[in-house]
Amino acid sequence: MQKWRHSGGKLREKGAESLTDIELLAVLISSGIIGKTADEIAKDIFNKYGSFKGLANQPLSDLIKLKGMGEVKAIRIAAVFEIARRIVKDVLTEHEQSKKD
Repeated sequence: MQKWRHSGGKLREKGAESLTDIELLAVLISSGIIGKTADEIAKDIFNKYGSFKGLANQPLSDLIKLKGMGEVKAIRIAAVFEIARRIVKDVLTEHEQSKKD
C-alpha cells in the first residue's frame, strides 16, 4: 500500500475523489508545524468541528486561533468555503430557473 508524505501526493496520484475529508483539508492546510503534520492538524480540526459543515460555519477569528493554523491557512480555508457556497448558490439558481422554463 502506497504511503504518501502528504495528502497532496495522494491527490496527484489517485485524484481528489480518493481523499478523505481530513486529507482534503490537509491539502488546504499545506504544511504542518514543528511536531505536527498538516494531516494531524486537519484531524484535530475535524475532531473539534465534526465535519466540513461544522468547520464552514466558524468565524475566521476562531480558525486563526487553532493550533497549527495561523492567518494564511485560515484565510485559504475560508476562501474555499466561500467558493463552495457560491457554487451551491449558482446550482440552486439554475435549478430554480429550469423549473420555471
